[in-house]
Amino acid sequence: MERLSERKIILIHRETRLDGLIRRHNTRDQAGFYIKSRGDNFADYLDDDRELKLALSEIESVLKIYGRVQPLERSFLPNFLFGPDDLVVVAGQDGLVANTLKYLKGQPLIAINPAPQRFDGQLLPFKLADINTILNAVLHNRFSAKAVTMAQAELNDGQTLLAVNDLYIGPKLPISARYELEYNGQREVQSSSGVLVSTGLGSTGWLRSLVTGATAISNSQSHQQYEMPWDSRQLCYCVREPFPSQTTGTSLVFGKIEPSQHFSLTSRMAEGGIIFSDGIVDDAIEFNSGTIANIAVAKTQGQLVC
Repeated sequence: MERLSERKIILIHRETRLDGLIRRHNTRDQAGFYIKSRGDNFADYLDDDRELKLALSEIESVLKIYGRVQPLERSFLPNFLFGPDDLVVVAGQDGLVANTLKYLKGQPLIAINPAPQRFDGQLLPFKLADINTILNAVLHNRFSAKAVTMAQAELNDGQTLLAVNDLYIGPKLPISARYELEYNGQREVQSSSGVLVSTGLGSTGWLRSLVTGATAISNSQSHQQYEMPWDSRQLCYCVREPFPSQTTGTSLVFGKIEPSQHFSLTSRMAEGGIIFSDGIVDDAIEFNSGTIANIAVAKTQGQLVC
């Protein structure tokens, strides 16, 4: 079959729940025994696996008409080098879209919902039936894209970490963290269960749940005043469960971070401190004593095809 172009199309997906079980338990039968012994319905795992793999196969078949397709499983994302002209297609859940955007350098991302009956798809605007239309539009540069602002943590040892939804800075285990927070010229030593810094895209997720539950922050106001557009050049920080004491304060627990404002955290934890983004703990970097994390809007923006 003759291709319409020689563009490389990277088709990003993640393992199914069944694949994850088999990886941990070695065989399908052992995975089934594990699920059934806990009273869960193994048939749902089988149906989920079958539906997602069938959809992925159909998506790949259509994409092959338009270019050279390279499937890529999510776990390989951190080490994959995307070319500037690569077409990037995600077929999976919303979280996979967010996780992929931070590894791109402005390439437009096409997000397809492979199972609308299973995934809400807030970040998945297209279905299988839309692929021909949207691929033609992207190949001929006749498409629009939504800009997605990202946050960046830059450490004093040179390490950096991008976030599409949010950055978490604090203890790996649910204990109190000690650190010094600097915000817009003010400094405060704090003890809390960690700090969340959210982008506009992430402001309706983890941040929303924190604000909704924190009456000291929200008071009688609606949490919606803290939600931001996806392309907002502001970030929003929230300190989780700050503890007041003779040596720790609670005056800097919530606020917007403007591009002109400096925001940083200096660790006072001997061990167990981490920074991770978008809920991916496996990609965490250490945040232990003496480490300084400067938080700001990233220079690169994601481009989500719409």
